[in-house]
Amino acid sequence: MKTKLTSAAMLTLLFLAAAASAWCQSSTARIKGTITAGGKPLPDAQVVLTSKDNGRKFKYKTDKNGQLNGYGVPFGAYDQEVFNASGEAVFKRALNIISENGTTENDISVDVSAGGAGQPTVSKEEMEKLKGEREKALGENALISQLNPALQAKDWATAEPILQKLIAMNPARWDYMQALGNAQLNLGKYDDAVASYEKAIPLADAAKNDPKSDPVKAKTAVGQMLTNEGTAYLKLKKNDKAIESYTKAAAMDPNPGTAYFNLCATQYNSGNTQGALAACDKAIAADPNRADAYFIKGSLMMGDSKQDKDGKLIAPPGTAEALNKYLELAPDGGHANDVKQMLAFIGAKIETTYKEKKKK
Repeated sequence: MKTKLTSAAMLTLLFLAAAASAWCQSSTARIKGTITAGGKPLPDAQVVLTSKDNGRKFKYKTDKNGQLNGYGVPFGAYDQEVFNASGEAVFKRALNIISENGTTENDISVDVSAGGAGQPTVSKEEMEKLKGEREKALGENALISQLNPALQAKDWATAEPILQKLIAMNPARWDYMQALGNAQLNLGKYDDAVASYEKAIPLADAAKNDPKSDPVKAKTAVGQMLTNEGTAYLKLKKNDKAIESYTKAAAMDPNPGTAYFNLCATQYNSGNTQGALAACDKAIAADPNRADAYFIKGSLMMGDSKQDKDGKLIAPPGTAEALNKYLELAPDGGHANDVKQMLAFIGAKIETTYKEKKKK
């Protein structure tokens, strides 16, 4: 006996990786730094940043290690002054608070023994550049305020053009490009989704080695994008490409359960039983509670059943366990009746108490 799921039925089991994201682009900076004197920490010092644009002051006090932290300083040109614990001015310089390479963190560490003499003034061109950066940040904020509700509502048609504008403003943001690919995938624009992921993946991959970025977030995103790219290829009936993307995703993603499961389903549809079984086992190892992985595994094993001399169907060892595990995890699942029929074919016990156990 051969138990064969249709390709269409299997495709309904595929999962997308990564939910919609929301952003909050800032036009202000995080301030950090260590104030020293002759290389030694300067505790209880006051650091004052005075805006050259409007005179607004931001004041910070160092801890016992000479360190300080602060938030909410608008981008722009400032005078930085340092006063020791006795209130004496010991340092002054000009500096710019900016956003660079996607980060808003600015290090204002100084050694006051330098005195700040000869610090350069801010040129007109630099002032114009700072204003432009601030206006750009405000423009991104305005677009993001439109984007977030669309993502939360899964209104992909509204989100797509907003993301395209954001990418035009900041083409180095792989997360914008990833979100665009996700929107296009959900809109059925599979070729466009693949193109977006192919642009975003190298950017996120490079960010893994950037100390100013979040390497774990970037690595996870690469795995998610490869998984979704595989799904797009599958929709385009490019199974070989899909398998390639899913395989890469499984090797990269810290949580590879979805990639392995999709690889299992795709290998099944491609007729590669052994490859599908191996991927299902890996999907189960990564996520033991993924019911559909047990369903596909049990179905594949049923396909290798043999008949004995009395005409009784003999399934490979482990078949009944896989199918009953599906019933345990999803007693009311969409494949529960199929599973019970398969168990009946091989004369295996059908556990009927899982539903009651779940209620308890």
